[in-house]
Amino acid sequence: MTKTILPGQTIGIIGGGQLGRMMALAAKEAGFKIAVLDPGMDSPTGQVADIQIIAPFDDPQGLDELADVSDVITYEFENIDAEGLRKLTESAYVPQGSELIRITQNRIFEKKAIADAGVPIAEYVTAASFEELAEKSAQLPLPFVVKTARGGYDGKGQQKISSVEELGLAEPLFQNGECVAETFVEFTKEISVIIQRNVHGEAAILPVGENIHKDHILHQTIVPARVEPETLEKAEQAARQIAGHLNMVGTLAVEMFVLENGDIVVNELAPRPHNSGHYSIEGTNSSQFHQHIRAICGWPLRKPVLWTNTIMVNILGEHVAPLTKKIAQYPNWSIHLYGKEEAKRKRKMGHVTILTADLNETLTEVDESGIWSE
Repeated sequence: MTKTILPGQTIGIIGGGQLGRMMALAAKEAGFKIAVLDPGMDSPTGQVADIQIIAPFDDPQGLDELADVSDVITYEFENIDAEGLRKLTESAYVPQGSELIRITQNRIFEKKAIADAGVPIAEYVTAASFEELAEKSAQLPLPFVVKTARGGYDGKGQQKISSVEELGLAEPLFQNGECVAETFVEFTKEISVIIQRNVHGEAAILPVGENIHKDHILHQTIVPARVEPETLEKAEQAARQIAGHLNMVGTLAVEMFVLENGDIVVNELAPRPHNSGHYSIEGTNSSQFHQHIRAICGWPLRKPVLWTNTIMVNILGEHVAPLTKKIAQYPNWSIHLYGKEEAKRKRKMGHVTILTADLNETLTEVDESGIWSE
């Protein structure tokens, strides 16, 4: 069953973080109302929503209340209760369903789905215990990376193993359950492909971004990615294959490694708008948030167009004060702050987007601003 959701109707969002906030702002431009379910009283999405439901993400009563007030329901992050979401699909219109969440919450399920889609991934083994990992580790060349099957983000929940003697470093990870060990990929760049697909099966792909990380946290996204056209073709084709295999609706970010020969290896999936797509608010004719709302509401998608070279830089807690002092010096910067009360170190507080005719010149400008200096 598909529906067309029209302006004036209500979009329910599970999760009140910055992704939900930017979804809500995009939806409100078209006249939609917003309901949000989040345990926090003053969440970033709650600040711009019409209806706030204060409850845990897996609270049956809260989910029922969200269903009662919403014409369509989406989610803004993947760490929600997949079974609760499945039950919600029985009483509410959730065009994305729950299967994509179930798969992407577990690295074992996710890797199998990517492989089944016929897309290149790193060689891997799974292990339910440290003892099983010790037995299977000889199947992988060193170095390899051990990751918890569930949870983990921004580099948490993983351990690189460079020698047999280091294998014991991975043992604590099994406190969280099953793990995946995968061959370490010698890559030249990291890129992300954000594909969006509506309820009618129409798909659109944002211009591909090149990602620069610091301490396992995304620092910059540079668009267009500085890779060969053939690599872009392979990356977009991989995203289409995965999205088609999963029959996904909404947004899927596919993170990839680029090898020295230009081939790609898919690293992981995120079933929602992605940090690396924030540049699209100013940088394209239809942002990832506008496209997401179109997708779940049954509207046609736009063909994304990049206006010019674009750089997105994350603002973490430690960057807020330096940025605030220097805003007047950079009138060409678009500043986005997410409404989070406490600027904790390493916490994503906002981002800056810069449209530029000269990527190298602007990357130098960002460095020389001193805002992101260690």
